[in-house]
Amino acid sequence: MSINLLDSLTETLLMGPGPACVPPAVYQAIAKPTIGHLDPRFIAIMDEIKARLQQVMQTRNRLTLPISGTGSAGMETAFVNLVEHGDRVLILKNGVFGMRMVDVAQRLGAEVDVIEFEWGTPVDVEKVKVQLASRSYKIVAVVHAETSTGAMNPVAEIGAAVKPTGALYLVDAVTSLGGIPVETDAWGIDVIYSGTQKCLSCPPGLAPVSFSDRAVETLRARRTKVPNWYLDLTMIVDYWQGAKRAYHHTAPINMLYAIDAALEAILEEGLEAVFARHAETHRRLVAGLEAMGLSMPVAPASRLPMLNAVRVPEGVDEAAVRSRLLKEFDIEIGAGLGPLAGKIWRIGLMGHTARAQNVDRLLDALKKILF
Repeated sequence: MSINLLDSLTETLLMGPGPACVPPAVYQAIAKPTIGHLDPRFIAIMDEIKARLQQVMQTRNRLTLPISGTGSAGMETAFVNLVEHGDRVLILKNGVFGMRMVDVAQRLGAEVDVIEFEWGTPVDVEKVKVQLASRSYKIVAVVHAETSTGAMNPVAEIGAAVKPTGALYLVDAVTSLGGIPVETDAWGIDVIYSGTQKCLSCPPGLAPVSFSDRAVETLRARRTKVPNWYLDLTMIVDYWQGAKRAYHHTAPINMLYAIDAALEAILEEGLEAVFARHAETHRRLVAGLEAMGLSMPVAPASRLPMLNAVRVPEGVDEAAVRSRLLKEFDIEIGAGLGPLAGKIWRIGLMGHTARAQNVDRLLDALKKILF
């Protein structure tokens, strides 16, 4: 993109499934002077990021760090470091990102079993218990906040069912982290990953991950090398931990400035206050949509506050509405995926986007377009 085109960019209100709006403090941080990735000042920033991630992820896991890459790199990191050919993996699938887990695990040669649930409905824990009683698994994996449908899965209850089996419990928290409680240790999660571009209110480019001691022991006991060099935590950990920092790959320095500032903002506001803000803006959005006669396919108890699926009214061109929102009002919302394509809009209330004035601006624009 040319400089002239960059100058023409406006600050779009990002209300889709990600990325979310970025606060000024994070933009200011990312624009700071770049320094070397082994500079002692940068090492201090890395240590601060790890400590802040542990607080937001609610974990004491020593192996907690941001991977260089988007949330999908977090998914790859989780599977590639733990799965070896022939390992049994159970994946609980009720949307696009559960499907992606299946694809990644199969590419690594895992023996994958899948329990499928209707898109827009949460995982049924009783069905999971039945499957766990019938077969042993190395890993059980689930998406906490299924971005493709707006449904929240009962991660704590699933973790309680997995624990007695001895399987490693792997959770995708790409959309949930920073928007709703994510209690890594309390819920028995062994491996968790996220992304910066959603409720952490940071540009896309990093994927926070955390491995429990059990997961680290499994990694160290591998029979074969981790098949992906770039995401091999046995090497990356030497850069992020210990007195001597061993070079692995050049860290995205300015992106790490950004996540440090984003995490600081969340912790200064307070996790409970952040969760309450997301919940309140969700309620405001739902009330406004219902007043217009619009409905949501996900049952209230399972709705994500940060990702709202909204049924497209009969006879309405959903793509045309999205196009007008962007062109006339500078507001971005998302389309449906898979079997929900053309049937829903996905409205994000993530991180810095989750504010009353943004909800009101969207509702006003929708009224002008639809009525």
